[in-house]
Amino acid sequence: MTAPPGGRTGWVLGVDSGGSGLRLALARAEGAAPTRGEAVERSPVRTGERGIDAGHLLELLVPAARGLLARVAAERVDAVCVGAAGMASLGGQLRAELPGSLKAELGARRVALAADAVTGYAGALGARPGAVVAGGTGMIALGTDLREWRRADGWGHLLGDCGGGAWIGRAGLEAALRAHDGRAGGSGALLERAVAAFGPPTGLPARLYPRSDRPAVLASFAPEVAACAADDPADPVAAGIMRGAAREIAITAAAVSPPGGGGEVALTGGLFRLGEPLMRPLREELARCLPGATAVATAGGPLDGALLIAAGLARGDLVLPSDGALFHVA
Repeated sequence: MTAPPGGRTGWVLGVDSGGSGLRLALARAEGAAPTRGEAVERSPVRTGERGIDAGHLLELLVPAARGLLARVAAERVDAVCVGAAGMASLGGQLRAELPGSLKAELGARRVALAADAVTGYAGALGARPGAVVAGGTGMIALGTDLREWRRADGWGHLLGDCGGGAWIGRAGLEAALRAHDGRAGGSGALLERAVAAFGPPTGLPARLYPRSDRPAVLASFAPEVAACAADDPADPVAAGIMRGAAREIAITAAAVSPPGGGGEVALTGGLFRLGEPLMRPLREELARCLPGATAVATAGGPLDGALLIAAGLARGDLVLPSDGALFHVA
């Protein structure tokens, strides 16, 4: 990959598209220059029969990008990186249509289309080998040795997302219902918190099962499980659930880490704000599953990662590996 003639680089555009809308940022490609402008579009990009709607994304992206360029008296960008949730499985239309459209509309010489897990990785660790675990309602991990990507979990609350917020919340509510029934493995402390949060246990299935946002509802109980595990004395069932979550997270991180041990593991997402009830056993489980690995703070988020990728494209020194579904460079 070559740099522009004379080695000169200009402006690059980073885009982060997710369920809460579209965020864009403009930055210089040289060095680590700070972002000069940012825009937010609150409307999420539509998804249709052909996957993520390229036309709708362009409707939101192009005017906002032109507004950012006008602020710095520029007419074009050298490179664009679009990071989008669902890119791996729903990004076919984006891969077919966006590169040509972004060249025509914004003058972009190079375009990268990435899953949000890839831009999240780049934002967290940059262009270094390692693993990034993203934990929130769900759970997914991505790692690379800079030759290929490895992904683990992210299969949703029915089939996976092990150790994530919905997983913890569901386990906590199961323990509450066990206590309600008088079955072994129940927790009276969790039952009290479940009643306070959701009302009588007999009504819980009717309140939960019909909802389209079941994962979020389940995850809303995860802080209650963590609080029970943090009590003095700690509730042993809640503490066991948190230990189990930590074990699952560490197993997922190990599955994507570069072979040979060691390396860096970054943890990102709201799940890790549960604090010591999760982080204490997680440090122990990471040491067991990934001896020699170093847990590091994330350097930035997905939008920062999109800018980093776009800057690497513009300079011609991007080292992150391409992938047909996760990371496509046009």
